[in-house]
Amino acid sequence: MIEELATQISIEACPKYEKKQHLKGAQYVYSYHISIVNHSNYTVQLQRRYWLITDGLDNEREVEGDGVIGQMPVLKPGEKFEYESWCPLMSEYGFMKGFYTFEELSTRSTFQVDVPQMVLVPDFVLN
Repeated sequence: MIEELATQISIEACPKYEKKQHLKGAQYVYSYHISIVNHSNYTVQLQRRYWLITDGLDNEREVEGDGVIGQMPVLKPGEKFEYESWCPLMSEYGFMKGFYTFEELSTRSTFQVDVPQMVLVPDFVLN
C-alpha cells in the first residue's frame, strides 16, 4: 500500500530568480513555490524535508529537518497544500532536488515522495 500511496501524492515545484532580493552570504537568491496534492483515499501528514542543493561551482549542501516553513501539514484526501520558500546560491545557477517524508495517519506508516528537480537559472541567462 505504501508504495502505491507514494505515487498518489503529486508535487509541483516552480523556482524564480529574485534579482532584487539580498540574503547575507548569498550572491543570488531564488524563491520557489511548492504545491502538494493528496490524490489518495488516505490522510497523510508531511513530516520531514530533505534538499540537496548544488550551485554552478559544484558546491553542495544538504538541508533537512522537520516539516516545511515551520509547519507539518495534514492533507486529507483531495486536499492541497502550497508554500513558498527561498534558496540562496553563491553562483548564478544551480539545482535543487530532494524529497518529503510523509506519514499515513491511520497506520502510522512512513513513505517518501520525490520533489521534481528544480533548475535555478536567472532570467537574464535564458534570454
